[in-house]
Amino acid sequence: MNILYLHGLESKLSDEKRVILEKYGNVIAPELDYKSNPDAIQNLYDKFKNQNINAIIGSSMGGFAAYHLANSLGIYALLYNPALPYRNSVVQNIPSDLPKKRSPLMRIVLGGQDDVIKAKDNLVFLSQNFSELKECTIQIINELAHQIPVAIFEKQTEDFFEELCY
Repeated sequence: MNILYLHGLESKLSDEKRVILEKYGNVIAPELDYKSNPDAIQNLYDKFKNQNINAIIGSSMGGFAAYHLANSLGIYALLYNPALPYRNSVVQNIPSDLPKKRSPLMRIVLGGQDDVIKAKDNLVFLSQNFSELKECTIQIINELAHQIPVAIFEKQTEDFFEELCY
C-alpha cells in the first residue's frame, strides 16, 4: 500500500509518526511550502495522479489539501484537524478542473480543544459540502487540541486502516 502524507503549515512528518504509518505501507511525505505555493493542490494532483496512491493522510493545511486530492483521485483519506473552512492567511487555490471521483471513505478527526481550527467550523463546512462525500466518519476528541499527540495519531491511524480492511 502506498500512503501519501501531507503535513501541516510549517510542519513535517515526525519520525515517530512515520514509523506508525510504515506499519501499513510505503510512506510518501513530500515537503510542502504552502505559503509560497498557492497551487500546491494542483501540483500534488499532477505529481500523484498517475501513481498508485492507496490512501492519503493530512493534518491541518495538509488535511485541506488531502480533502481535495482524495475527492479528485478517488482514494481513501484520513484528515486530522483539516483547515477546510480557513484559507484567509494562506492562499491555496482549489483547481476548478479537478476530476470529481470522491473519496470512497474519509475519516476526519477533530479536536474539541483546537483553537487554531475549531471543530464546529469544520462541521459547518462539512455540512455545507456533504454531497462531496460518499462515506465519512467524523471523530471528535474533546481533549484534543491542534497538535496530534503520537498516541492519538497511532490509535486513529489504526482505526482508519481497520476500516479499510472491512
